[in-house]
Amino acid sequence: MADAINIAIPHPRHKLVLRPAPVGCAACSNRRPGWFCSLGSAVLADLELATSTISLPAQAPLFTQGEDARCLYLICSGYLKLTAGRSNDRQMIVRVAGPGSMLGLYAVLSHGVYETSAESLTAAQLRPVERDRFSGFLRAHKEAQMRAVQCICQEYRFALQDACRIALAETVAGRLGHLLFDLAHQIGEQLPSGEFSFPLLLTHEEMASMTCTTRETVTRTLGQFRKDGWISIDDSMVTLHRAEQLQALL
Repeated sequence: MADAINIAIPHPRHKLVLRPAPVGCAACSNRRPGWFCSLGSAVLADLELATSTISLPAQAPLFTQGEDARCLYLICSGYLKLTAGRSNDRQMIVRVAGPGSMLGLYAVLSHGVYETSAESLTAAQLRPVERDRFSGFLRAHKEAQMRAVQCICQEYRFALQDACRIALAETVAGRLGHLLFDLAHQIGEQLPSGEFSFPLLLTHEEMASMTCTTRETVTRTLGQFRKDGWISIDDSMVTLHRAEQLQALL
């Protein structure tokens, strides 16, 4: 296991605790097919040598839009939200990221700045990788190069889904239905029954901001979805029973 590496995080009011990873990347139960951490075991071992793990408490900032992208972050556990906009002005939630997601990949590869801000929704564990270390890692592993390209393509698909949800869905029910469908595929899992389940991490007000409506309308529409038997919400977990109906809403 790699020794802890001190990474400078520019938010002194929240202490990030460095500690060894609970398990190696190859044995992690949060690995998902198609995500960056689903690399082969030998490649993952080299990645671990270039990283440590950090713990982030809930509601803590990780990086801010416009900052120089010195690190990218692989989420091992927990969930973060990505927002765009000025901190003292209106902000838009871009997406929710969970285990397996890599944050800041494009910004690091382009030697640019973070295009969004990241804040933890829950306690989280992450692996930060410094820009130069990641560049060397990619040069050494063609498999990692291809996976990085796939991750950037995945980010493009998420952005396209957001644009289509806002621009093409004509009703609040359509926009909210597509948001639930997208969250189920981005941070959820498919159950043996074929249904989808994911944690309810956003408030009704935050969901309203992502669907261009009001908190009251989100509450009313979710209630209708539950009444129709399309979704259920239990212990902060959302289950989509009729995902195809939600996706078909206009």
